[in-house]
Amino acid sequence: MRPTLYIPADSGALALGAARVARAFETELLRRGLDVKVVRNGSRGLYFLEPMVEVETAAGRFAYGPVRAGDVASLLDAGLLDGGKHPLFLGETEKIPFLARQTRLTFARCGVIDPLSLDDYRAHDGLKGLEKAVAMAPADIVQTVTESGLRGRGGAGFPTGIKWKTVHDAAADRKYIVCNADEGDSATFADRMIMEGDPFVLIEGMAIAAIATGAQKGFVYIRSEYPHAVATMREAIRIATNAGVLGPSVLGSPHGFDIEVRVGAGAYVCGEETSLLNSLEGKRGVVRAKPPLPALEGLFGKPTVVNNVISLASVPIVLDRGAAFYKDFGMGRSRGTIPIQIAGNVRRGGLFEAAFGLTLGEIVEDVAGGTASGRPVKAVQVGGPLGAYFPPSLFTTPFDYEAFAQKDGLIGHAGITVFDDSADMLALAKFAFSFCAIESCGKCTPCRVGSVRGAEVLEKVATGVAREDNLALVAELCETMKFGSLCALGGFTPYPVMSAITHFPQDFAPRPRAQAAE
Repeated sequence: MRPTLYIPADSGALALGAARVARAFETELLRRGLDVKVVRNGSRGLYFLEPMVEVETAAGRFAYGPVRAGDVASLLDAGLLDGGKHPLFLGETEKIPFLARQTRLTFARCGVIDPLSLDDYRAHDGLKGLEKAVAMAPADIVQTVTESGLRGRGGAGFPTGIKWKTVHDAAADRKYIVCNADEGDSATFADRMIMEGDPFVLIEGMAIAAIATGAQKGFVYIRSEYPHAVATMREAIRIATNAGVLGPSVLGSPHGFDIEVRVGAGAYVCGEETSLLNSLEGKRGVVRAKPPLPALEGLFGKPTVVNNVISLASVPIVLDRGAAFYKDFGMGRSRGTIPIQIAGNVRRGGLFEAAFGLTLGEIVEDVAGGTASGRPVKAVQVGGPLGAYFPPSLFTTPFDYEAFAQKDGLIGHAGITVFDDSADMLALAKFAFSFCAIESCGKCTPCRVGSVRGAEVLEKVATGVAREDNLALVAELCETMKFGSLCALGGFTPYPVMSAITHFPQDFAPRPRAQAAE
């Protein structure tokens, strides 16, 4: 059996030195005259162990990590190609605790296969959902997705099937599928992982959506900061088109569907669906007033499905295994699995796919292993830069859309950032206002003006100027932004601000002017 090495080409692994490790292996294998197949795969999402090198042997697949270029010679000396023991030996990959306790549905192939091998994709149950979809009536596909309970994984949590039904029922000469891959929230990387590690699952999900709604054209809108994802998606689309997965006859069916990649220009607000549509049309990325909804008048005024990467990548398994199978995971109205992205001050950062229902405390203390600094956890921000800060007293909250809403929080794109007890919550609240001010498209007054005024008022709080009056003013300002802003940028900024004030009042006490300036 010819040994196969898997060395990740995922952006996160590359940032940690994976390219240097790959070059070192290439040099050393050549020097030793060893015949080894090297696959540049995606990451499994265990970033605390990256670069993680895997080897396929007759006894299974074994992992080593974190590997540095200087470790390559000693790894080969220790018999890595046969799964030999070494200080970096992690055992069977699937038995690594962080990975073993996950429920991988959407990410089942990520880090396992060659991302650009359609044969690999098929060998790991790829295209089964699309094969079933081409034999179904569009309305039945929509019904299956609806019954699965799949909700938008981009943050809003809107039922995917209802959005698809609206587009399916709309009369138009042309319809579109738009994939929102403008993943701009801090502590989020699930979309990028899919695009770089399993791009065909996104293509398959978009093709199923097209058949279900009658769309003929799709766009993947990717943020400019993801050049590797852009290159991988474009190549995967080319391969899929040449293989008949895309094109005038999807898998030999009467349905035609093409996909094109478009790259954003660095605007956070273009993660909002109507700003994204404006950008796709070549216009300035500003928020549109709703109604009309994009499902009725979206891209170029035509009915448009706008879903994020994880929503679309979750569809193939729903069609393959059925609505009941997918709905069996989760709790309440939050069905299926969610890719929780763990970052910040943690011992074990990475992607953890699990059914809805884990408590926040289980994620932070058990899965993530607590803080990397060893200091007590002070706050956890869930949902990106516009998510609420939860203190340890709320760690019993289950990871569920409704449970978080009841605690004045939001799951968002399921990114969590952990802070230890050295964090300054007033500074973080002020940052939320400043972030909103910088990224605002400027169309609505509550967001454009409110964010600037909010940062100014918190600066007064920091220096002890009319503290109580100014905190009351912040609360009133947040109420206006929450209910008066056109989109979630201004509407969600109050979450981090008010949660910081509510749960960490001691951090809003007056402090010396020099400290406040810091």
